Parts: sequence; structure tokens; C-alpha cells
Amino acid sequence: MDHLSNTQLVSIIAPIVLLQVVLMIIALVVCIRAEETNGPRWMWLLIIVCGSLIGSILFFIIGRRSTSS
Repeated sequence: MDHLSNTQLVSIIAPIVLLQVVLMIIALVVCIRAEETNGPRWMWLLIIVCGSLIGSILFFIIGRRSTSS
């Protein structure tokens, strides 16, 4: 198996890192602006920041409270 060069490695990892950062920023903004969340807001902020990509995805799946009456 051939070894990847640094350029190839960066071209593989850079989109994943960019996706992680963008998703984290969006999740943080949504969490801060949300009137209510499923669980304490501080907990979700920690999960989003410390959980990287998985933390942001978990917030959108579990953390947001539905706004239906």
C-alpha cells in the first residue's frame, strides 16, 4: 500500500474539519438562541464543544425541543 503524501492527507482531512467547525458554530448559535432545550443549556453547550462532530449532531437530533403546541 502506498503512503499518502502530506498534500493528499490535507485534501482528505480539510473538508471534514471544515464541516465540523461550521456545524459546531451553527449548533452553538441555535442552542444559545433556543428558548428551551431538552436538558440544561449548559450541558448541551459542553456536549457541542467537547463532542466535536458527534456533539453537534446529537444536539440537532436530541437536544432541540419541538415548538409544537
